[in-house]
Amino acid sequence: MKPILIIGGGISGITTAVEAAETGYEVIIVEKLSYLGGRVVKMNQYFPKLCPPYCGLEINFRRIRQNKNIQVYTSAQIVSISGEKGNYIAKIKYAPKYVNNNCTSCGKCMEVCPVERKDEFNYNLKSTKAIYLPHEMAFPYKYTIDDSVCKKENCKKCLEVCEYNAIDFSANEVINELLVSAIIIATGWKPYNPEKLDKLSYNQSKNVITNVEMERLAAPNGLENGSIKRLSDKEIPKNIAFIQCAGSRDENHLPYCSGVCCSASLKQAINYTEKVKDGKATIFYIDLRVTGRNEDLLKKVEKNQNISLIKGKSSNIIETKNNNLIVEAEDIMSGKKIKQEFDLVVLATGIVPEKTDLDILDVDEFGFAKKNKMDEGIIPVACVTEPMDVSASLKDATGAALKAIQIINNSA
Repeated sequence: MKPILIIGGGISGITTAVEAAETGYEVIIVEKLSYLGGRVVKMNQYFPKLCPPYCGLEINFRRIRQNKNIQVYTSAQIVSISGEKGNYIAKIKYAPKYVNNNCTSCGKCMEVCPVERKDEFNYNLKSTKAIYLPHEMAFPYKYTIDDSVCKKENCKKCLEVCEYNAIDFSANEVINELLVSAIIIATGWKPYNPEKLDKLSYNQSKNVITNVEMERLAAPNGLENGSIKRLSDKEIPKNIAFIQCAGSRDENHLPYCSGVCCSASLKQAINYTEKVKDGKATIFYIDLRVTGRNEDLLKKVEKNQNISLIKGKSSNIIETKNNNLIVEAEDIMSGKKIKQEFDLVVLATGIVPEKTDLDILDVDEFGFAKKNKMDEGIIPVACVTEPMDVSASLKDATGAALKAIQIINNSA
């Protein structure tokens, strides 16, 4: 029986893998990053329970470690797929493994490394050394080397201090072929590029950030150990604006609603006022679209005297001489245009499907995958198909596992 291939090791890919593997089917996860967890592992909390991401991921990592039916390939990409239902050939490219399984994550290599790189785990808001541990709960738990900046043989400082022969600069890229029965596309999503939003000053001010960057500011393992501070001067902001639909529901950017941004901003506003007791938050919105258990967040916000809701979309943000920000918006309820000064602005940018170089999916005008090839054994899941929160993604991933199992059984 050929295994199920899962492209993408985020929460959806992980869920699909463990659900299929625990019913006896072999599964292969291929993840382009050096660790599993995707976007979720970078969050501070996810709703509706407001859990830290490790709460659920740690359990799934253990399920992966204990299940012989699951193979995980990180720092790897699928470069081509051919074949037919029940009998696909996937060509996989493995990046050079300069750090091998002898690594004990002692950290001595990082201490002597002279080269720095932008830290993608923290959305490039800080730096790490060229050899680094992606984060403290990384799976697999070992150091990795950024091939684009490491000096390798021209430096060798990490080699000199490693006691376990865990570093090998002679490692090369490897390409193999996998024979698989079905393919799950779980490549996930990325935030809409805020640099395109000229009037919202993301490019002009360090104190205009996105909602995903706010997650890293608030996270205990984030930029300031969970203390929310401005990037410009490391001061704690006393007055934050959350701008909803930053680029969304806009024919010049994303015409659609991403569905999760309102709940995310409500969650972040609550978290901020809990951490900064005298802090004030203002949410500018068109409509507050929250459903199900996420309505509890809205009820909490409405009762919170330190959070204001203004129905009106921001049209312009201007930075002042002291790095504060003037938000210009229309207050729909009063019919007046307002200008209000804030210490920090958070843009709720929408969800965009993460593209791959594989030409095996049909997509709509927004880039989301259609499900018209599922009966052929090519199954897109979660945010590849439409914007979803974590809860909905888990349900969709479980359904994808069942669909893949049906494909296998029908092809036997």
